[in-house]
Amino acid sequence: MSLTNAPRIETERLILRGPEPQDAEPMIEFLMDHDHASGFGTYDNRGDAWRWFATNIGHWHIHGYGYFMLELKETGAPIGISGIWNPEGWPEPELGWAVFAAYEGKGYAREAAERARLWAYQGLGMTTLTSNIVPSNTRSKSLAERLGATYERTYQNITMGEDELWRHPGPAEVSA
Repeated sequence: MSLTNAPRIETERLILRGPEPQDAEPMIEFLMDHDHASGFGTYDNRGDAWRWFATNIGHWHIHGYGYFMLELKETGAPIGISGIWNPEGWPEPELGWAVFAAYEGKGYAREAAERARLWAYQGLGMTTLTSNIVPSNTRSKSLAERLGATYERTYQNITMGEDELWRHPGPAEVSA
């Protein structure tokens, strides 16, 4: 049973669903991996990483959206997150993604981000989305471009420091 009211949506290879108790450990492991999570935000101790996991659950309850856990249909394994993030201090709702190290380079982040964006536009009625990307995160910037997003500006993110804001195409430009 999901801890949140997140919907369960699917793609060809993935299930996007709310976080569940068994997702805490792989998420904590990811958040403490400074090599793979540096563009997302990392933590030096389990307690802080656990609090981020709990924050995502609370984010769903406060906003009605958040990061979906990505589950591989074939195995049931949690492989990362993607969804809409807008905590206090963010410039506006963000489409975000992160795939755990063992699952990088297989197109899962794009597949999940496209589906999460469509859900935000069709399911939530959002009219615009951004992605906030650390300037050194070339892989995320490349994915943002493949998703049709364009660089808009650099700003100071309250959590990450210098960040680039990338604007996604609106609902009319995104097809089902």
